[in-house]
Amino acid sequence: MTIDKEQRLRDKLLPEIEAFKAERSTLQLATQDQHGVPNASYAPFALADDGFYILVSELARHGTNLKASKLLSVMLLEDEAEAKSVFARKRLTFDATAESVARGSDSFSKGVAALSARFGEMIDNLAELNDFNLYKLTPHQGLYVKGFGQAFSLSGAELLDVDWKRDGHHGQPNAGVALTEVVG
Repeated sequence: MTIDKEQRLRDKLLPEIEAFKAERSTLQLATQDQHGVPNASYAPFALADDGFYILVSELARHGTNLKASKLLSVMLLEDEAEAKSVFARKRLTFDATAESVARGSDSFSKGVAALSARFGEMIDNLAELNDFNLYKLTPHQGLYVKGFGQAFSLSGAELLDVDWKRDGHHGQPNAGVALTEVVG
């Protein structure tokens, strides 16, 4: 792909991805415990200029897991009711590192303020509880899927480098089911 095409793709996709993130209130978390046992969960999040912030209880399984391993996978997912097809829901997934944010630090104030702005005073109350910990999630590489044949890998310091994944699906679809029927 030429630099001009890459720039046009980036100029079109990045605002769309930012809008998609802003429309979501929660993200899905894939964490693992100290023995590598996986767990799927979710958490409300706020986005700041330096990453995603979540406030989770260490009594919850994902809270315990984040203390055991700072590596996780995150997904923001289009609601089923909004999707043209449940087989091709828009989604943004990325590998991330979770950093525990120390109480009393500037980052803690920043993260709690960002969460409070989105979710109200309940965040301020939860942040006062000792079992709730604030984590900053820093993405490393990602994938934005708009639908069939529309997957874009994201990389770089802010996930701003976009590459259209064109290797496609393999095999033959069932002759009795047209792809347009699946897509809706």
